[in-house]
Amino acid sequence: MGKEIVLDDFAFLVSETDEKGIIIFANDDFCKIAEYEVDELIGQAHSIVRHKDMPKAAFQDLWDTVKKGEIWSGYVKNATKSGNYYWVFATVFPTTTSDGRKGYLSCRRKASIEEINEHIILYKDLKAKESI
Repeated sequence: MGKEIVLDDFAFLVSETDEKGIIIFANDDFCKIAEYEVDELIGQAHSIVRHKDMPKAAFQDLWDTVKKGEIWSGYVKNATKSGNYYWVFATVFPTTTSDGRKGYLSCRRKASIEEINEHIILYKDLKAKESI
């Protein structure tokens, strides 16, 4: 099950992906919290940090929103390399990559205990509906 890694108040996790969700940039805070070296993340699908507790509907909403060129914000439970987890409040922006292609920039900060507790219940309900 793993233990929760709590972000400090000043952590700011940033990653950039191409149009297909392949990581092309990861900052030090993201690497540290996710427990990966930057070389292990570059070229991988961003779903490398997806936690199994996250409902498919949450990511469907994210992709539907950013593919329309809109900004998405929401709460995400991510997995670390060692099997632990961390919660973030994420904002994903459609962008143009340094080589001119369509991509996405994700900026994440610490989520509050109240926000996390609310989303644990919401996501558990959504996951239960997935298995019906």
